[in-house]
Amino acid sequence: MGTVNIVLVEPEIPQNCGNIARTCAATGSRLHLVRPLGFDISDRAVKRAGLDYWHLVDITVYENLDEFLQKHGSEDLWLATTKAPRRYTEAVFRDGCWLVFGKETAGLPEEFREAYREKCIRLPMISEARSLNLSNSVAVLCYEALRQLGFPGLLGTGSMAR
Repeated sequence: MGTVNIVLVEPEIPQNCGNIARTCAATGSRLHLVRPLGFDISDRAVKRAGLDYWHLVDITVYENLDEFLQKHGSEDLWLATTKAPRRYTEAVFRDGCWLVFGKETAGLPEEFREAYREKCIRLPMISEARSLNLSNSVAVLCYEALRQLGFPGLLGTGSMAR
């Protein structure tokens, strides 16, 4: 079964993380959170937020970006940034790829982006738009990666299929 890893570096808005966790739950993708987090992810806080699908998410939390890179290396990383030189459609996603997103107010650290310049991708948009919502960006890239992998393990039809 194909796997996509979603990495949120210092996410700030709990509602975005909740939406992203729901995308991960629905697609079987893994969620990786890099501290500091702008919210509480304890069982109590998650239940209070009504995230009844949280138990379906394979989630790992890291103290910082260095710890994440030390544990997983940098192979098959794709960095989503509005500053990227190329479109996400130019990326070739493989099983186990890592889709990395920065915090809502500042994106990914410049030093990190520069270190992986050739792996930076963007969603096309008009010049007047600053960016898409983080959870929307995650969903677009996650589903593109899964499309390239053939939607492994996901239902291809609904109840209307005969």
